[in-house]
Amino acid sequence: MEPIYLDNNATTRMDPEVLAAMLPYFIERFGNASSAHAFGAEVSTALKLARGQLQALLGAAFDHEIIYTSGGTESDNTAILSALETQDGRDEIVTSTVEHAAVLSLLGYLEKTRGIKVHYIGVDKQGRLDIEAYCRALGPRTALATIMWANNETGTIFPVETLAEQAHGAGALFHTDAVQAVGKIPIDLKASCIDMLSLSGHKLHGPKGIGALYLRKGIKFKPLIKGGHQERGRRGGTENAPAIIGLGQAAEQAAANLGCEQTQVRGLRDRLEQGIVQSIGHCLVNGDAGARLPNTSNIAFEFVDGEAILLHLSRAGIAAASGAACTSGSMEPSHVLRAMGVPYAALHGALRFSLSRETSEQEVQHVLDVLPGIVVKLREQSPLWRDKYPASDAEVCNYV
Repeated sequence: MEPIYLDNNATTRMDPEVLAAMLPYFIERFGNASSAHAFGAEVSTALKLARGQLQALLGAAFDHEIIYTSGGTESDNTAILSALETQDGRDEIVTSTVEHAAVLSLLGYLEKTRGIKVHYIGVDKQGRLDIEAYCRALGPRTALATIMWANNETGTIFPVETLAEQAHGAGALFHTDAVQAVGKIPIDLKASCIDMLSLSGHKLHGPKGIGALYLRKGIKFKPLIKGGHQERGRRGGTENAPAIIGLGQAAEQAAANLGCEQTQVRGLRDRLEQGIVQSIGHCLVNGDAGARLPNTSNIAFEFVDGEAILLHLSRAGIAAASGAACTSGSMEPSHVLRAMGVPYAALHGALRFSLSRETSEQEVQHVLDVLPGIVVKLREQSPLWRDKYPASDAEVCNYV
């Protein structure tokens, strides 16, 4: 078979229609959108259309609530730093223990260098936020609560609309890293009180190097990148016109395919997950079964190394992941799975399969044909496995 790609939470393949929409703006329509002449006006008009396409996907009330950035990391950083600068007398932040490194790394830096107090809220065994602890952490000094919409490793979805209301009850702003959620589940920002939202183009079949920060109308804001008047003075620098147009096209296609995500993609994800559990066993499906992204399956295999499984899968032409792409290569187990209390015997054996609308039934079946033999072979080589389950031991231990 052709190589099989099941690492879409790391990045997606750019849709050919997205590329086609971008190409003219590299050579033929190359003007600067800020220029007053016809070359610039042509590009400015295209950028306005792209902004409207993204606005529609997000359900934002106004197109000017969208600020283009270089990606999710810049959007996260901008939201957090802006909140601290605009909320006078407030120097505390509330977040979760399972956030992406784009959030956690900055918060750790702010703790050390600026004395910002950060409240890290834990999760349960399904990755669900401790809501009571979250509410207790909110107070008169809270500048911002920043909680991801959906976890990048397990797919667990957080009730961000409710969390935003609770943050507002304490007079704080609310930001959500929605990089994994946008394009996979319906979002209607007009119906919520979320103040800021981060997204990234390459997670929804758009180009890399482009993202956006949604900023609800009326929210005080301090730009991270200062320069010209671009983005209404909120993000200096000449607009990356081809990428913005590509993101707009990707947003339009994502909106059209939301139904496919909830039916076709979810069905293939469930088939893959159930097939693995039934044919391999001794494994744990991680995440909230009732509130999870339709494309994401995180499975931890007992007494086997996840990196070894990935290596054998790669040799068989199958791409998956052991965690977030930004932490791949680390010998430390996932901070997300540790926060969830995944048993030690399975902690190092976790794999993430993330599908997309391009995933086929044949690809899923091929993984189910290949993966069991890989896990059995590796377990036979594992002293821990042999000690726990000797050949004469008929015990069946399945966490699911």
